[in-house]
Amino acid sequence: MKCGFVSLVGRPNVGKSTLLNSILGMKLAITSNVSGTTRNVIQGIYNDDDSQIIFVDTPGIHKPSRKLESLMNKRAYDNTEGVDVILFLVDIASGFGRGDEFILNRIKDKDVPVFLLLNKIDQVKNKEKLLSEIDKLKDKYDFKEIIPISAKKNDNINTLIDCIKKYLDDSEAIYSEEDLTNVSTRFIMAELVREKILELTREEIPHTVTCYVENYEEDDEVVHIQVLIVVDRDNIKKIIIGKQGQMLKKIGTLARHDMEEFLGKKVYLETYVKTLKNWRDEEKYFVELGLKDEDEK
Repeated sequence: MKCGFVSLVGRPNVGKSTLLNSILGMKLAITSNVSGTTRNVIQGIYNDDDSQIIFVDTPGIHKPSRKLESLMNKRAYDNTEGVDVILFLVDIASGFGRGDEFILNRIKDKDVPVFLLLNKIDQVKNKEKLLSEIDKLKDKYDFKEIIPISAKKNDNINTLIDCIKKYLDDSEAIYSEEDLTNVSTRFIMAELVREKILELTREEIPHTVTCYVENYEEDDEVVHIQVLIVVDRDNIKKIIIGKQGQMLKKIGTLARHDMEEFLGKKVYLETYVKTLKNWRDEEKYFVELGLKDEDEK
C-alpha cells in the first residue's frame, strides 16, 4: 500500500485545519475565521483501501512577536523535515502576498515534492482570474502539482488524495486503522473550548487565551471534564466570563455539544478562567499548558 507523511504549511487562516478535517471526514483540528488558531502540531491519519497518509497540520507561519509565536513557527518549520510531500496552502481569494512569498522561500530548499494548493476557490467568482493567478504562480517555483481546492466545500479533495499517492512509496501501514491522531482526547477537548471562545469573542482574544484539561474522568455513560481557560489580562477574563457568567455558560454549552458528538457520550463540563500575566513569554507555562514537551528546546 502507499504510505507516507504529508505536511500542511501556509500563513495563518489559509484553511489548513479545515482541509485536515475535510480529508479525515471528522472534526479533529479546531477552525476559526481569525488567525493564530492552530498552535500545536496535529497529525491526522487517513486510511483507505490502498493507502495510509499521515497529515501533519502545522501552526500558521507568521512574523513572531512573542516566545509563543516563535515556538509555533519553529514547530511548523520542523515538521517540513522528513516528510514525503509538502502541501503549501494559499488563500487564493485574498491573493498571493508577502507572507506567502516568505514561506515559499523557506521551503524552496527542501528536497521534497511541493504541491501548491489554491484554497477557497468557492469565494472566487471570476474563474478567468483564477486561471490567470495559476499562470503567474507556476513560474515562482517548480511545484509538482498545482491544485485549486475548497477545503470548506470539499471541492477537489479526492483529486488531491489521488495526486499525493503518486508521490508515496509502497510500504506497510505505520498505524493501525483504529488510530486517528497523535494527540490525546484531553487535548482535543481543550481545543474545542478554545474554538468556542474564538467564535464568540473579539479578535484580540485568540493569542491571549489557551485552554487546558485539568481533570478527565470517564465511565460507561458520562465523561466529567474540567477545563482551565488561561488568559494574560483581567479584562480578557471579564470578556470570557461575560455579564453574570453568560458568555462562559454559552462557551461551555457549545463546547459540550461538540464533545458529546466526538465522544459519543454525555459530557458534564466545568470551565474556569484564570489570569496568568505574560504567559505567552514564559516558557515554563508552555509545558504546564501542554503547548511544549518538557524535552523540547
